[in-house]
Amino acid sequence: MKIALGSDHAGLPLKKEIIKHLESKGIEIKDFGTLTEDSCDYPDYALAVAEEVAAKNFDFGILVCGTGIGISIAANKVPGVRAALCGDTFSAHACREHNDANILALGQRVVGAGLALDIVEAFLGAKYEGGRHGKRVDKISQIEKKYNK
Repeated sequence: MKIALGSDHAGLPLKKEIIKHLESKGIEIKDFGTLTEDSCDYPDYALAVAEEVAAKNFDFGILVCGTGIGISIAANKVPGVRAALCGDTFSAHACREHNDANILALGQRVVGAGLALDIVEAFLGAKYEGGRHGKRVDKISQIEKKYNK
C-alpha cells in the first residue's frame, strides 16, 4: 500500500504523528509537504496529493489542515478524487465501504492524535463494497464529468 500525505502548517503536527504510525506498520508513504510550521496555503498540498491519487500513483491520500474542511474541499476539485472529512471511525470506514473514498481528510484542531490514528486505521482497513453503492458512486462521477469539460 502506498499513501500520499499532505498538510498545511496547522496540520503538520498531526501529519507527523500519522507518518510515524504508518511507517511503523511498514506502509510506503510520500510526504508532499508542508515540512515547516511557516504559514502556507492548504490548496497547494491538497492539489499535490489529489493529483497523485487521481493518477493512481498512490492507493490513498491523507490530508490534514486545522479543521480538515478547506483541504478536503480543495482536493475534491480534482476529477477522480473522493476526499472525505472524518472525525470518527464509523465515518472513516463507511466512506470507504459506501463512497469509495480515496482521500481521508482530518482536522488537527478537531481530533486528537489517538483518535486520528484510529480513524486512519478504520479508513485504510475498510474496502469498497460496490454493489448498490456502485450506482451512487457512478452518479458522482457523472456529475464530475458534466462540470469538468
